[in-house]
Amino acid sequence: MSKQVTKKLVMALLMAMMVAGLAACDNQGPAEEAGESIDESMESAGESIEEMGKNMEEAAE
Repeated sequence: MSKQVTKKLVMALLMAMMVAGLAACDNQGPAEEAGESIDESMESAGESIEEMGKNMEEAAE
């Protein structure tokens, strides 16, 4: 094989591996799902605490 054909073959294989890697990133495992659930719960709790603080400030006025 010539150098050009080998280079093109290597580039094609690298591109195929990158596409396969990106496709695999879409699949979430149980740890990632649990982490997202925890993040959402913490965000919700933070928003609730902020709302409670605002209500307390309004009641104190």
